[in-house]
Amino acid sequence: MSRPLPVRTLAAELASAEPGSTVTLMGHVHRRRELAAVTFLVLRDRSGLAQVVLRPEEVPSAGLPPEETTVQVTGLATTNGRAPGGVEVTSPSITLLTEPARTPPAELWRPSLNVGLPTLLDNAPVTWRHPAQRARWELAAASLRGFRHTLDTSGFTEVHSPKIVESATESGANVFELDYFGRPAYLAQSPQFYKQQLVGIFERVYEVGPVFRAEPHDTVRHLAEYVSLDVELGFVRDHRDVLATLRDVLAGMIVGIREHAATAVDRLEVALPHIPEEIPVIHFAEALRRVGAPADEPDLAPEHERALGTWAKQALGTDVLAVEGYPLRKRPFYTHGWTGEPIEGGPWTNSFDLIFRGMELVTGGQRLHRYGDYVAAIEARGGSPAAYASYLQAFAHGMPPHGGFAIGLERWVARLVDAGNIREVTLFPRDLHRLAP
Repeated sequence: MSRPLPVRTLAAELASAEPGSTVTLMGHVHRRRELAAVTFLVLRDRSGLAQVVLRPEEVPSAGLPPEETTVQVTGLATTNGRAPGGVEVTSPSITLLTEPARTPPAELWRPSLNVGLPTLLDNAPVTWRHPAQRARWELAAASLRGFRHTLDTSGFTEVHSPKIVESATESGANVFELDYFGRPAYLAQSPQFYKQQLVGIFERVYEVGPVFRAEPHDTVRHLAEYVSLDVELGFVRDHRDVLATLRDVLAGMIVGIREHAATAVDRLEVALPHIPEEIPVIHFAEALRRVGAPADEPDLAPEHERALGTWAKQALGTDVLAVEGYPLRKRPFYTHGWTGEPIEGGPWTNSFDLIFRGMELVTGGQRLHRYGDYVAAIEARGGSPAAYASYLQAFAHGMPPHGGFAIGLERWVARLVDAGNIREVTLFPRDLHRLAP
């Protein structure tokens, strides 16, 4: 007959325990401090830290378990104003839940995780245990809660699309090819085709999932696999309706962080951005002029994004700026043409990038929705509509005007915490060189 587990008290709950009552903690040994008259063991669990006090005669004959060993501690809740939360555990009984842990690759009890990036990434299953490192993903998780809540309450349906596909989604981007039962297939670069088709069913959809880019970028802002927060909505007037939804989503993600990751915000001293009621917008042509770039540039370079971010903060008092009207030659074939007032240059599109604190965070816009326009757009780029038959069938059977966007989760968190490298906030990054852990 199995024995019932003891009632567990989390570290964060210890402060509310009745003084003198028996409590049972479970977690990792965070730190040991052995003094002449008393020994302290700091235990770490998912909720925080708890202090355990041992008199010399209470120290196990084999000594205290080394740091990172998982243990169960049963003892008395005792008031002590100097302990975390004002309560500590005394007269403890310590039971090891595993063999003594090996020495970790970094001292996880120190306030800062002072290791180089290779050490951080090579030992990710252990270094993520550091409270400050863990807090970074707590921001990501809370952002996801806010993202989902905002869309769920706005009539969106969460969907999940295939990650093995028959053709590339976006021309010009490299793909990972694989053998699919003897025929070629690819890892999806995005859920773009599927989320558009699903608009014809649900009208408003979103997805949280991995996307794969085989572009050989070895930079501080690129990954070969990342988490994409994709949104698509039907019956829009143009890309400005899409941008308005993006604004609400970003505001909701901030609310999610405030409600579910306040401790992480404090630990990391994060300055959360204020998302204005309406995101300021400038046209791509104006953006080029503002940063002193040639008028025929097809895209904004990273230094241009940084300059625009600085200008937006200084001149407009905002961390977010939308640049609309990107040139047609730089956007995928499914992008809708410009419908605003005529602007010299172009041809332009009803698309935008959102710059967040000097870095492109979101790409979005209005899509084509008429079958004939798709055929013309594909042929104009030298493609064959027959190669997109499974995608185009939705448009042949009637689709609403629609648009959407995608947010890179890791890039969002990296900008929140001002990380120097996106890999610092990615649980197990995949890039040009890294396939493990």
